[in-house]
Amino acid sequence: MGEYLKALSSYERSLEVRKIVLPPNHPDFAQSYNNIGNVYIDMGEYSKALSSYERALDIDKKALPPNHPDLASDYNNIGNVYDEMGEYSKALSSYERSLEIRKIALPPNHPDLAASYNNIGNVYDNMGEYSKALSSHERSLEIKKVALPPNHPDLAASYNNIGMVYDKMGEYSKALSFLEKAHEIDRKTLPPNHPHIAQSKRNIDNVKKKM
Repeated sequence: MGEYLKALSSYERSLEVRKIVLPPNHPDFAQSYNNIGNVYIDMGEYSKALSSYERALDIDKKALPPNHPDLASDYNNIGNVYDEMGEYSKALSSYERSLEIRKIALPPNHPDLAASYNNIGNVYDNMGEYSKALSSHERSLEIKKVALPPNHPDLAASYNNIGMVYDKMGEYSKALSFLEKAHEIDRKTLPPNHPHIAQSKRNIDNVKKKM
């Protein structure tokens, strides 16, 4: 907790300096509020994080063109807070707004698009809407396959997400196939004692017990 408070104090001091030397809606203010929001979300202070992220969004809306990637990041940050708070419909709305901007602002296979689809998939998963979750995670995986090297850890994350959704849908053979792909990449790319390796193995074992 002490490190968080130090970071918070540092970012707040930086914000105060910027208030003295910069015009009121300068984009650097948005950066300060985002930094403060990041610390609050790490501390589990979600209402304070939300307030900071919304302040950043307000500034960026005034300072930037309407489809600037920084606005997409702002909406994504707000979606992250709502997701942590369990307010899934609000999270979904923010993530979808972020995705709309990224589709306009970024090339079609940019990793940030994959991240957006992944976040949307996770929210649908939390809402129990598994077919929609699956569709979003599959779209994320398609982009990652183009954008990333074949054994990148982010691919393992997508295979794992798809496998876990199939598990919840009761489609255990499909779940097993994707979870094994995730585990294989984890074993190739991570240190042998990395917790992801043990977790992906547990996921496989849990599905096998249901078959």
